Amino acid sequence: MRLYGYQQILLHPENELEAILEFVCKTANSLINCGIYYARQIYFKTKKFLGKYDLEAEYKTNKHFKALHSQAAQQVLRSVSESFESFKKLKQAFNRGKIVDKPKPPKYRKSGGFALVSYPKQALKLVDNQIRIPLGKQVKCWFGLDCFFVPMPSNLNFADIKELRILPRNRCFYVEFIYKTNIVEVDVDSNNVLGIDPGLSNWLTCVSNVGTSFIVDGRHVKSLNRWYNKQVSTLKENKSQGLWSNRLAAITEKRNRQMRDAINKAARLVINHCIENRIGTVVFGWNQGQRQEVKLGKSTQSFVQIPTAKLKKRVSQLCQQYGIKFVETEEANTSAASFLDNDTLPKHGEKPTNWRASGKRVKRGLYRTANNWYVNCDAQAAANIIRKVAVTLGLDLSGIGRGSLTAPQRIRLWSVKQKRSGVVSTHHVASV
Repeated sequence: MRLYGYQQILLHPENELEAILEFVCKTANSLINCGIYYARQIYFKTKKFLGKYDLEAEYKTNKHFKALHSQAAQQVLRSVSESFESFKKLKQAFNRGKIVDKPKPPKYRKSGGFALVSYPKQALKLVDNQIRIPLGKQVKCWFGLDCFFVPMPSNLNFADIKELRILPRNRCFYVEFIYKTNIVEVDVDSNNVLGIDPGLSNWLTCVSNVGTSFIVDGRHVKSLNRWYNKQVSTLKENKSQGLWSNRLAAITEKRNRQMRDAINKAARLVINHCIENRIGTVVFGWNQGQRQEVKLGKSTQSFVQIPTAKLKKRVSQLCQQYGIKFVETEEANTSAASFLDNDTLPKHGEKPTNWRASGKRVKRGLYRTANNWYVNCDAQAAANIIRKVAVTLGLDLSGIGRGSLTAPQRIRLWSVKQKRSGVVSTHHVASV
């Protein structure tokens, strides 16, 4: 099976290259707005949707189209067509009652902004360890330029590259490479399963049926978000609503890089644990939209900004790469029900009025079972997440014991030190 990976490289362009990148991305942004205008007018006047190639036929003589390389301009307009196709499907789903919120047609991008530009492998050439990227014929007439160059990564093979993207973000420019990769064969057993309960201070709490458990600490990620929000609040104090500056762009980009680093480290910890313990199935507990709907008062902003959905996606990608089965399930009542007492686990919105849990949460992070055993609340929630799908997948849960639920190992992403966290210390950490 063939998979695709991606790699981003931050560019530090000289003045000439920076001017070219700005021109290309601005031109793409203008071409997108042209395509959106035409597609919106067709929809409003006829209630019809354009085909995949209709915009290319309409705008092939447009100056923005001719300023870009033809294949890049085609990709830009096809992205507009794909946006309207998504809108069409969402509209159909809304009419059938499958979604609650009524979708709206794609809106225009900000005038003068930058947009992503994509080049297929066919348009690229490797020249002296530099990748040659062509420009449109119109640019050659205007400025006498027909191409520009970006560095070729030393850890990639040019033959494996499928696509190259120029990605503008927070006043920086990245080159993103899409390349071919293969499934890594590892020795795992699909009957061995790892349950994951996402959270905030305990970002990921993981429990397996082979007797292991650990917590990926999320307090530092919370701290980074809190510091970022504080800086933004200070810079925007008594300023206009849409203020944006080099300083704001710099701290936003720094925060985003830190979050990407945290996501990659946390996902890698999960996958390495699975490989080391021959775990072939990962069950991720997830309630759609839970981060946006939750009511936590002052904590809501920090909770929503933690990129747990991106982390889930990254874990899923790595599972696919290593041949590990990834299962997503709803996690209703997993924190309230007692795993050791084998409480029933009603689905979201289906809890009977007379349903009662055998145990109860006595402190934040501390759960007491019916036999007065004290376990980590998030760890037993992760075990219950496995129990949600145990019958369907035919899983044996006898390997999940009181020990793994009581003292899971706490792992800090930016520290090599690891420590054993008991019930009391786990509660202390979670309350910070």
